[in-house]
Amino acid sequence: MTALEHQDSPVYLKLRASIASAILRGEYRAGDQLPSVRALAAEHGANPLTVAKAYQSFQDDGYVEVRRGVGMFVLPGAVERLKVAERDRFLTGHWPKVREHIALLGLNVRDLLERETA
Repeated sequence: MTALEHQDSPVYLKLRASIASAILRGEYRAGDQLPSVRALAAEHGANPLTVAKAYQSFQDDGYVEVRRGVGMFVLPGAVERLKVAERDRFLTGHWPKVREHIALLGLNVRDLLERETA
């Protein structure tokens, strides 16, 4: 889940964000198998049906394919397409709120960009 995800987001969206982040970080590359629904549910303390819903959204978007009886695999080109989609999601959904908050607090964007993280 990204730092900008809301705590009140549905669990399947939080799981989807977590999986998307793992794919974008390179933890899962094209051709790699994702954890089983049950394994991911146990890892996150989630209902398997909720994990299945998150996985289904990746399948619907064409980032993964199901190989019946084997598992779910990241498709070639998924990382690049996911990166484009997540950038768009950030720029249209999150960035306006971040920019508004920066202005509200009177912060200087240049100072923020130069600031070292602890």
